[in-house]
Amino acid sequence: MLNKKAFPFILGLIAILMIALAGCASGSEDDGASGSDDSDNESGSDVEEKTINFMHLWPEGSSRQHHLIVNDIIAEYEEANPGITVETEILGNEQYKEKLKVLSSSNELPDVGMTWAAGFLDPYVGGDMFAPLDDIIENDHSDSFVPGTAEAYAIDGTTYGLPLELNITPVMYNKAIFEEHGVEIPETFEELKAAVQTFVDNDVIPITLGNKDSWTGSMWYMYLADRIGGAETLTNAINRSGSFEDPALVEAAAKVQELVDMGGFVKGYNGLANDEAKGYFINEQAAMYLMATWDLPQWTTDENNPQEFRDNVGYFKFPTVDGKGDKNSYVGGPGVGLFVAEDSPVKDEAKDFVSFFVEKWGEQAVSNAGVIPATKVDTENVELPDMYIDVLNDLNEASNITLYADVQMSASVAQVHLNMIQALFGGEVSPEEFAKEQEDALAAEEE
Repeated sequence: MLNKKAFPFILGLIAILMIALAGCASGSEDDGASGSDDSDNESGSDVEEKTINFMHLWPEGSSRQHHLIVNDIIAEYEEANPGITVETEILGNEQYKEKLKVLSSSNELPDVGMTWAAGFLDPYVGGDMFAPLDDIIENDHSDSFVPGTAEAYAIDGTTYGLPLELNITPVMYNKAIFEEHGVEIPETFEELKAAVQTFVDNDVIPITLGNKDSWTGSMWYMYLADRIGGAETLTNAINRSGSFEDPALVEAAAKVQELVDMGGFVKGYNGLANDEAKGYFINEQAAMYLMATWDLPQWTTDENNPQEFRDNVGYFKFPTVDGKGDKNSYVGGPGVGLFVAEDSPVKDEAKDFVSFFVEKWGEQAVSNAGVIPATKVDTENVELPDMYIDVLNDLNEASNITLYADVQMSASVAQVHLNMIQALFGGEVSPEEFAKEQEDALAAEEE
């Protein structure tokens, strides 16, 4: 029998034991929660969520294969980087450029976006809006790029964009239309005019051109300037070691108007956007179409275009003019590249994504879309369409590649150039007036 005096002591001991047990139970729950936290950390659920905003210019409708590759790269990056989401905004070429201007004016650039080389970079770099990317090249891509491509995105020795594409601009032509009308590939400008006349006489559109976008007409002018004046004449006028009123540049403008006056271009070309004009070529209504090799997928691998049409597409080098010019000298250069916004709240992650994107683009663009990347390609280890191989071979033999004129210029002078291209093709200015307006705009920047 329990001693009555010991009873209070036992009750107190029981109470203490109960409190201790309750504490252990609580501790067990805490330990379980702690263990759950460790497990969650290992699985990534506690990884800080971050979003990279990426704006690009390859809509699914007009650039389907580019679009699909971008989506594949993003999916692969997100899988490899838990907690990071890449959100995209996608615009067509001209809409993209306009929106980039608007966003830059309010300091709201996307974390990652697309840019062009040379003069296009100037206002963004001058405004400290694009982040330097030399560290990415040094750490990840020291031997990745085709020589001269990344350098096109450098200002005063600092790189502000990483190139994705390298392009030259041949004249695409429809082999069936040429054969039907007995037209041979023109080797000279006179032969080109003869071909144009044959097509005009037979109610065939000789050349389709969407000059509403103006840079398309600029390429015709640039080739004529190159053939008449040589590879450096136009570039020298832009960099101010020469003049836009050089006789060769005036003559090139006159040659453009010769083609215009004989009905060489599709009706309404100054009001047609490039994609609209391209439709005439894809629908086999136009014999020729001058466009860069970023459109190679359209002519080789894009199953949205009939195989019969793709089989009919060939290309030729821009002809010589009056016995002048090197047909291995091209209008072209690096296409679009990627920038990282200097004020991005996720700048480190954005740089990592850009480095990843450049690597994967080089791998996938070749095999999946036939696009020439700015990174080096081992052609022996990839299966490519014949036209792509031909372009690569031509690129290896290129004596010169002149960067697109509007890209070489500052934004304000580029606008003058594009306005003058419209006016030249529209017959609103003489070749001399065309040259003087641009010379005046370039000279004003030196004051």
